[in-house]
Amino acid sequence: MLVAIGVILGSRMTHVAPQTGPGTVIGFPQSFADVAAKVTPAVVNISTSSTVRVPGNPFRHFFGPDDEGPFGDFFKRFYGGIPDREMKQQSLGSGFIVDKQGYIITNNHVVEGADEIKVKASDGREFRARVIGRDKKTDLALIKISSIFKDLPTLELGDSEKIRVGDWVLAIGNPFGLEHTVTQGIISAIGRVIGAGPYDNFLQTDAPINPGNSGGPLVNTRGEVIGINTAIISSGQGIGFAIPSSMAKTIISQLKDKGKVVRGWIGVSIQNISPDMVQSFGLKGSEGALVGDVVEGGPADAAGIKRGDAITVFNGRKVKSMSDLSRAVADTPVGTTVDARIIRGGKEMVVRITVSEMNEQRMASSSQSPENNIGIKVDDITPRWRAQLGIKEKAGALVTGVVPGSPAEEAGLQSGDVIRELNHEPVGNANDFYTALNKFERGKSLLLLVRRGGQTFYVSIKLS
Repeated sequence: MLVAIGVILGSRMTHVAPQTGPGTVIGFPQSFADVAAKVTPAVVNISTSSTVRVPGNPFRHFFGPDDEGPFGDFFKRFYGGIPDREMKQQSLGSGFIVDKQGYIITNNHVVEGADEIKVKASDGREFRARVIGRDKKTDLALIKISSIFKDLPTLELGDSEKIRVGDWVLAIGNPFGLEHTVTQGIISAIGRVIGAGPYDNFLQTDAPINPGNSGGPLVNTRGEVIGINTAIISSGQGIGFAIPSSMAKTIISQLKDKGKVVRGWIGVSIQNISPDMVQSFGLKGSEGALVGDVVEGGPADAAGIKRGDAITVFNGRKVKSMSDLSRAVADTPVGTTVDARIIRGGKEMVVRITVSEMNEQRMASSSQSPENNIGIKVDDITPRWRAQLGIKEKAGALVTGVVPGSPAEEAGLQSGDVIRELNHEPVGNANDFYTALNKFERGKSLLLLVRRGGQTFYVSIKLS
């Protein structure tokens, strides 16, 4: 691979004499200048402005309306006469042009809520842009500018499936507003799940990525985009994440054609298989996605899938975890009938499933239980659950299923979590959870105190 790169980089490549044996280095670049020169012209600076409302009472977010709650009289006295006001909020990001018609790929969080989007090209030209489509679940967005000259430089989406850990990559963008900055590194890992959304499948790189790089390209040594830079770990160095181009191709194509993303749905709640569950369900290992519940009348129900089945292959794709199944189902065209391999009671079998379209109505109506507002199912912590899952807690509501793509999954809740509090009120069992949830108003945020393993932490979920 690196020998072929030498042809592209020309004189800016040095070679080590080929040797035999695994892991042998056969060449490395002395400079990335040619690749940077090829890629940089198509990378753009994106600046947005949005309007935010600032409440006259700065404590309203924490304590509610001025005239309610234990501090209502105090807040009404001191803040009641102060009106809310609007402020303009500015933000910066990056993107790259993918065709001469002016389509630009960036991150959803770069343009979400923007009243105005401005794009500055590498040659100094400035354009106004409009949003063609956004996908919050993968943090991708497609915007468009207009140029009467049709002379825009473009980049090509490469094949991220061919990328390997250790391959050279360049990240190009506008960190901290510094235009057209190029940083270099390698692919540190692939298939990373970091809790950013239900379809996490990130490339990890040590190429420096900073605020303002969001939406910019991660390219290989041929100048092909193999990732869209999107996230960093602020407390770490050399740990950045990019959305694989293979995922972006599918998403961007749908955003361009439909302005939205249509995903497959089969109607199951799933969870990962812990080592403690393997023997209980007659499995050979912990790979697969365990079905916690099946939506009555849904595609999985029609195919004969039952609670306790472990799905190990879906539409030819191996399922190692619940996230693998979520992505495989979502990527399957609606109306397609596919094979799924399952294990039930130690026996392997194949079922045929016709994939339906995922939508909020289906997710909300997956059963009549109120927990589906957020997309989880809970149960009492019974002796059977404690033995099966190794749970030490005796009080709380046990999460037994999480609906793929639901607010609960986006917030990071997992099967096996124990909910101890809901908005600071103790939760002793499943009934306590349902009762408290039924009283809660839509449009506000739920604050859950969750126990997972040996850790206790808070999770916030907004009910739309």
